[in-house]
Amino acid sequence: MEGGAYGAGKAGGAFDPQSFVRQPHTIVRMVSWVFSIVVFGCIVNEGYTNRPDEIEEFCIFSRNQNACNYGVTVGVLSFLTSVLYLGLDVYFPQISSVKDRKKAVLSDIGVSAFWAFLWFVGFCFLANQWSLSDPMDNPLNEGADAARAAIAFSFFSIFTWAGQAFLAFQRYRIGADSALFSQDYTDPSLDPGVPYAPYATGTEAYQDSGVEAYQHTGSTEAFNPDTQGYQTQDY
Repeated sequence: MEGGAYGAGKAGGAFDPQSFVRQPHTIVRMVSWVFSIVVFGCIVNEGYTNRPDEIEEFCIFSRNQNACNYGVTVGVLSFLTSVLYLGLDVYFPQISSVKDRKKAVLSDIGVSAFWAFLWFVGFCFLANQWSLSDPMDNPLNEGADAARAAIAFSFFSIFTWAGQAFLAFQRYRIGADSALFSQDYTDPSLDPGVPYAPYATGTEAYQDSGVEAYQHTGSTEAFNPDTQGYQTQDY
């Protein structure tokens, strides 16, 4: 993992796709993205069945419509969240503010942990409803493989989202590299705590600029009050 602020280098660098896709949190996030597609795709395509003598289709999970709705909703929202944070991962190295980077990493920790919990609830809910399903409601056993796949990938998603939370926590522990970033920059000319530079005389200014000071080329003797200058008169 790169050095710098919260796992990324100094802002302004060029985006490297190869380095990006090799990062652990990017790989785990893309795996979570695929798992979410599998879950809601299986339920939408093959999650509704009926008896031969029925026209209306019911949820394959014990005919509980809430189970199918939960699986589809969590799958779709998880898909969108993965896309959102993949975009944030692409933009993250361009964020120059350490405070903004910290907020992004903290949100990643919280959101990933929340989704791990939702997938845990979803796995328990779907597995329980599947175990309660009556074989007579689906005599041809249609969609059984899709239902098992939805349950299995719900279980796998618990660990992928928990892994994202763990990796984000590692990035948070890295913190900020003080050599590359400054959280609170203040212009020295506007900072009242910084004293003003001492006033330089004309001679000092010329000397500092590399120009020799003017020197009198006349007599080397000091001013002689006997021959020059103001003389008093006696009245």
